[in-house]
Amino acid sequence: KEPPRALIQYIIRHMLKGEPVCRLQGRAELPELAKDGDLVIGGVFTFQTEYDGRVPNFQSLPDPPNCKNMNFREFQFAQTLIFAIEEINRNPAILPNHTLGYNIYNACGYDNILKSGLALASGQEKFIDEGNCTKTDMAQAVIGHSASTPTMGLARIIGRFRIPVISHFATCACLSNRKEFPSFFRTIPSDFYQSRALAQLVKHFGWSWVGAISSDNDYGNRGIATFMLAAQEEGVCIEYSEAFEQTGPRHALLRIVEIIKQSSSKVIMAFMTHREIKVLASELYRHNITGLQWIGSDAWITDPSLTDIEGHSTLVGAIGFTVTRAHIPGLGNHLRDIHPSHFPNSMFLRNFWEIVFNCSLNVTTAPKRKPCNGSENLRGIQNTFTDVSKLTFTNNVYKSVYAVAHALHNLLTCEEKNNFSLLTSVNFTTGEGEKVFFDSNGDSPARYELVNLQSATSGTMEVATVGFYGASLTEDHQFTMNNVSIVWGGRSETVPVSVCSESCPPGTRKAVQKGKPVCCYDCVPCSGGEISNTTDSAECMKCPVQYWSNGRGDRCVIKEIEFLSYTELMGVILVLFCLIGVCLTVVIATIFFQFRDTPIVRANNSELSFLLLFSLTLCFLCSLTFIGRPSEWSCMLRHTAFGITFVLCISCVLGKTIVVLMAFRATLPASNVMKWFGPPQQRLSVLAFTLIQVLICVLWLTVSPPFPYKNMKTYQEKIILECDVGSAIGFWAVLGYIGLLALLCFVLAFLARKLPDNFNEAKFITFSMLIFCAVWITFIPAYVSSPGKFTVAVEIFAILASSYGMLFCIFLPKCFIILLRPEENTKKHVMGKTNDIRY
Repeated sequence: KEPPRALIQYIIRHMLKGEPVCRLQGRAELPELAKDGDLVIGGVFTFQTEYDGRVPNFQSLPDPPNCKNMNFREFQFAQTLIFAIEEINRNPAILPNHTLGYNIYNACGYDNILKSGLALASGQEKFIDEGNCTKTDMAQAVIGHSASTPTMGLARIIGRFRIPVISHFATCACLSNRKEFPSFFRTIPSDFYQSRALAQLVKHFGWSWVGAISSDNDYGNRGIATFMLAAQEEGVCIEYSEAFEQTGPRHALLRIVEIIKQSSSKVIMAFMTHREIKVLASELYRHNITGLQWIGSDAWITDPSLTDIEGHSTLVGAIGFTVTRAHIPGLGNHLRDIHPSHFPNSMFLRNFWEIVFNCSLNVTTAPKRKPCNGSENLRGIQNTFTDVSKLTFTNNVYKSVYAVAHALHNLLTCEEKNNFSLLTSVNFTTGEGEKVFFDSNGDSPARYELVNLQSATSGTMEVATVGFYGASLTEDHQFTMNNVSIVWGGRSETVPVSVCSESCPPGTRKAVQKGKPVCCYDCVPCSGGEISNTTDSAECMKCPVQYWSNGRGDRCVIKEIEFLSYTELMGVILVLFCLIGVCLTVVIATIFFQFRDTPIVRANNSELSFLLLFSLTLCFLCSLTFIGRPSEWSCMLRHTAFGITFVLCISCVLGKTIVVLMAFRATLPASNVMKWFGPPQQRLSVLAFTLIQVLICVLWLTVSPPFPYKNMKTYQEKIILECDVGSAIGFWAVLGYIGLLALLCFVLAFLARKLPDNFNEAKFITFSMLIFCAVWITFIPAYVSSPGKFTVAVEIFAILASSYGMLFCIFLPKCFIILLRPEENTKKHVMGKTNDIRY
């Protein structure tokens, strides 16, 4: 694209005047620490984390901010950069015949950080002489910044000059966007991996209900958003999600404190910098809110400045991930050899020295302090700056410098003239055996240590490594714990519990509460026939068809098999009544046999009476076939035996009824009816009626006989063993035929009810048939509606009731006369007024 005409005219005008075209606009931004070299590496750090600024009026250049609150760790980062450069300059294998220099800026505040970046990109010479361009003032690469948001600004601005920005601490996943940040690299893993690792950590300890608080910036907002997405995938619910700024209004902070106070979750994911966590922890301490389990991001979990606040004790027990620790040989000696005379232009180093030794290098500026005597040194000082026992992010600075050096070395030994493209192909191993390389997005491999803040006192803190995480490993081996004991939040001796709802035990399932997250649920017992044999089951499983759930609902057991048994109370009672009926029948038969020659026994065909007693005995006994476990033979026997014996019984009663009618007719003059229905005809009629029922039963058993059947429909929780009738037509044909004979017997007996009292047996037969019909009419609805073994009990009851009815109604009155009124057991009394009755 062609340059604007005004710009061309400006250049020509100054060239004609002999003036330099390129001149510095505004004040020069001088580095805090600097050293010349053939190739310069820039560094942007924040040695002082807070500042007093003014609101710009946009009418004049704003004054430089008044920076305060020293950050010794940031100063250690800068000195590590210097140490690495000096180490490389001594190494003939890297950049031979070339030396590295550095320009390190101490920038507090976002504006100063961007100004420092521009200074590194364009240099700080007042004029640029077009005639002498043998040496550039531009940095070959920039190391920094520690925070994600300033690093994004640096990468956007310096990236336009195709100068690589390599961060040791900026973890925002947004910086992996190659379209927006093509020249950005980092030696610390992206928050994409940290957020997912934190989500797995939360799941590992069973915390399904957590709060989330973040810094209200790119690092916090994007990091917590990734964490929440990963946590949701792991089945973790977020009770609340809040963000605030360190410099934000106090009421916003108090609102978050109140949310924490009212919340039910005891675990808080704090994705923020050390500045925000210190503000929040102090406020919680003032409100006496304790017992929380903190999960920290790498930006603050190991920050030594946490011990400076009054509420540092509230953070004890916090766990979180940080980059792996390393050892840098010689760095400790380098840090302890630092002296203000090495950097006479550094105001920060002078202030640092005066604070550490509580003396003054210039008595006029600090008259209240004693003057420094010159013998002070850092060899006996133990603080955050000199501590090299737990190098994490410091090691990232060291690796960043070496990555730039290797890229420059490759640049000078090949035809490729793009230094940030060469950074993509950098692959080397440090002296400690750690491999350093970048992927296509400029990210380093994700390796973390899980650390636990075990104690914190004023000025000191103890952090223990309790686990590891490697994103490049298989999913089963990514997260591992070691055997180091963990100090939990609130000094708890056990893992804190943070759930919206308690775990659902086996036998129940989770039912999500309406309008609440999935982690808030009620434990609903499994329905009958369903089980859950695991904790927190989402669904209950159905048992197989022949199984049912046990009382706890956590196991399928074989269904209870039910049938009318001889051993249960109801079966015993029915058997008892059966045997009593048999015994009574035998007793009556014995009495009749003993008094067989008496008129009352001989009257109305004694053969039918004995046959009737025999059939009643069979009726009582056939009811026993209905009790016990159904089998193929018992099912066929019970119904056919019942049908045939009852027809035999009613046929006898029907024969006796006909005999009564015929006998009454025989008393009439010139009546010869009895010869047509004598004993042979009576026996033949009984046989004929019974054979019809036998024929029906044979057809039934041939076409579709009864068979044992497992009824699983009446009761879901048990299996009813019963006899299926097979052919319903056959079953109801048997019952219908019995009913037909009973109805015919009842009608004939009813017609004979007005015969002479002394002779008449029809009244008793009528009453017995009335009982019989009533029993079997009520049997039908009872049989159909009774469930399970009660169906069989109803059928047995009907058999017994009708049998007892006939036994008592027909034979009990005769036994009464035989045993208690023998004077009435005479021919004269039985004959009454009818003299021509034949026996």
